[in-house]
Amino acid sequence: MADMPEMDIQMDSASLYREEVYTDRKIGTIRALVPVTSEGAADLGRKVIYIGEAQIVTQVGPLPVSFEIDAPNLDAAVAGYGAAAKAGVEKTIQQLQELRRQQASSIIVPGADPGVLGGGGPPGLGGGGGFRR
Repeated sequence: MADMPEMDIQMDSASLYREEVYTDRKIGTIRALVPVTSEGAADLGRKVIYIGEAQIVTQVGPLPVSFEIDAPNLDAAVAGYGAAAKAGVEKTIQQLQELRRQQASSIIVPGADPGVLGGGGPPGLGGGGGFRR
């Protein structure tokens, strides 16, 4: 990995947040991202961001769903959790349906780029997956 380009990975000290987690231990979780200065003090010039979390059950198991809750304070975020969760779940379901549609409309051609399905056709028929002498 010597020829990997040098990466400049740095955090932005002007965009720091402290994360606080709230839950009712029944329905879901709200994460409050509280803006802080680089010294760790509350940054009153920026708005707290509330992120709701829920799970939907799919055929392959539980799928976590995250969604922003537009609220000025925790009390309003708790009150707005249900509507924001519904919108977040609906958006996630639409994205899953679109992915399913795209997957169903893809055509697999032997010898073509296998993509995520692996293999390129049976061995020995020019499709990869085997070796040639």
